[in-house]
Amino acid sequence: MNRIGILGTGSYLPSVVVTNEEIARGAGVTDEWITRKTGIRERRRAEEQQATSDLAAAAADRALRQAGVRPDQVAYIVLATSTPDQPQPPTASFVQHLIGASNAAAFDVNAVCSGFVYALSLVERVLRADPESEGRYGLVIGADIYSRILDYSDRKTAILFGDGAGAVVLGRTPEGDRSGILSTSLISRGDQHRLIGVPAGGSRLPASTDTVEQGSHFFQMDGRGVRSFVHENLPKAVHGLLRSSGVAPEDVRHFVPHQANGVMLREVWPDLELVNATLQLTLELHGNTGAASVPVALDEIHRRGELAEGDTVLLSAFGGGMAVGSALVSWGRTRHARPGHAVERETAVVPQQRRSGQRLTPAAIAG
Repeated sequence: MNRIGILGTGSYLPSVVVTNEEIARGAGVTDEWITRKTGIRERRRAEEQQATSDLAAAAADRALRQAGVRPDQVAYIVLATSTPDQPQPPTASFVQHLIGASNAAAFDVNAVCSGFVYALSLVERVLRADPESEGRYGLVIGADIYSRILDYSDRKTAILFGDGAGAVVLGRTPEGDRSGILSTSLISRGDQHRLIGVPAGGSRLPASTDTVEQGSHFFQMDGRGVRSFVHENLPKAVHGLLRSSGVAPEDVRHFVPHQANGVMLREVWPDLELVNATLQLTLELHGNTGAASVPVALDEIHRRGELAEGDTVLLSAFGGGMAVGSALVSWGRTRHARPGHAVERETAVVPQQRRSGQRLTPAAIAG
């Protein structure tokens, strides 16, 4: 049977722009210091009425429109997020409702910033094993609103994160087409789980007056520990995936990493030995968008026309857990793409702000 491939991409970034100057005041640093340390100049912030599902639904809508797939053709919706709308039900259920994907099974995956690649691997395997997957599609979304869980006086975290969502549509490639997802690799290092986390709000440390006063609901990160983890584990993960796939490093044309920190990624880049690949960094104007960062970057370079049919694309993300997820893709021709041309940016249906606690109906998002 043919491979499972990426048939369309989409992303959504909120309209509110937060500059380094605004972040620097609260964190006790300067605009120049943030840029020098991270390569980030600004990031986006969700509006007060927007939840993670709203951003996710907008990105999903764009991906579906580009792929030419109707919501009722989607069999699986898997949303990667570590900032869900609420503890339960899964935020993917809200997305299913918002976009009108009434036939889809919908659930969340939480591997923090690695979540999108984890979800991509999962849905690819499910579709590939499904004998009735012809004409059925998977929708993989990464979405996070980190602005709701940041301590803006903490310069280790406040300077990095923005809000956003990205999505891809997966489905079987046409007969005889050799494009598609070639291989994936998922690695977890639970012994390093203390490097990243939000301590309070779960069953171990339920919400209380004390946890709020102590700031235990804020995102916390050991910056030096994370940097060491990435330098040690990202090259190993990339080299291991290429070896197991039988793909030579020089055959990779694009490396699309989790957009965590531009300076750190440039430091580790030589160790990957991808001599003919372009390191795709898009974080300057949107920062680290968590699980959304890989699909947001992928959508951006796709719509700029940088991905040619047959290009080997390597996606790789790392995040809390600690986790590393990588995927090797032979790029195909998406529905609206033409060789040598950028993909036209269609007008997406963006969820409107909710009023008085009311959620949008499928009819409302469909316009």
